[in-house]
Amino acid sequence: MKPFSVFRMLHWMIRVGLEILIAIPLILYPLLYFGQERLLFHPQPLDPVKREQVLRNHPDSEVTITAEDGTTLHGWLHRPPGAPPEEGRGAPLIIAFWGNAEEASSVHYDLHHFRGWAVLSVNYRGYGLSEGEPTEAALFADATTLYDWARRQEGIDPERIVLLGRSIGSGVAVHLAAERSVAAVILVTPYDSMVAVAGYHYPYVPVKVMLRHRFDSLARAPKIREPMLALVAERDQTIPPKHAHRLIEAWGGTTRTITIPNADHNSLVGEPLYWQEIRRFLEEIARGDAPSGDPDP
Repeated sequence: MKPFSVFRMLHWMIRVGLEILIAIPLILYPLLYFGQERLLFHPQPLDPVKREQVLRNHPDSEVTITAEDGTTLHGWLHRPPGAPPEEGRGAPLIIAFWGNAEEASSVHYDLHHFRGWAVLSVNYRGYGLSEGEPTEAALFADATTLYDWARRQEGIDPERIVLLGRSIGSGVAVHLAAERSVAAVILVTPYDSMVAVAGYHYPYVPVKVMLRHRFDSLARAPKIREPMLALVAERDQTIPPKHAHRLIEAWGGTTRTITIPNADHNSLVGEPLYWQEIRRFLEEIARGDAPSGDPDP
């Protein structure tokens, strides 16, 4: 090949490469910006068979709650079976906020782990039978609605409400803990902010500019004084542990961190240590004890 031809070929290759580099952001970034809800939220339907099973086993547990904007939210309030709460004092309550691909009725499979506690588990907008579309603002507003509704329910002790947030739900729980008075918070695979996590997964994308649903738990954590139990998966690739530890270090109250060995983002819930530590923490709260934090290094 003649030198001139080689030069022309190199010039063509460089030009094509530059055009590709320019075209990728022009095509990819708008797709990510306008499609971020589909990347972040994965609404799950409520299986009619599962609904029938829950209603058969817990006939009075189904609830519908009206959000501030009139949207109907659907879920479950499971009251503890057995003897009624002591006179003048209702049952302690867990308000649960789940992951971005979880449907709230599944909590009934885990109720035996929450002995003595009522559990409020309501689907995010667009999930299950809840109306609307999920957004950060909507999830935050709905969380305060659920809390205020729960405090008014007969047989519930408003002074013993614990928030449980898993994955994306940890951001909802942190927001609510910063806005309302609670007894304690349990965070499962939590994160510092969605911006930080998205930046880890998409280092080539200007997520600080593009991400609308920021879930900035790190900014809210310092003003929260209630005790917190954090459950971290050692091999979590979805939310690497470093993001959880940044949030834990910023927490304004006492913290207890349990790292589940060899567990990933989804498998930790199947580990015995996971439920063992949740039960221990809840027993301390129910007794009125102040949960101790992590030992000094």
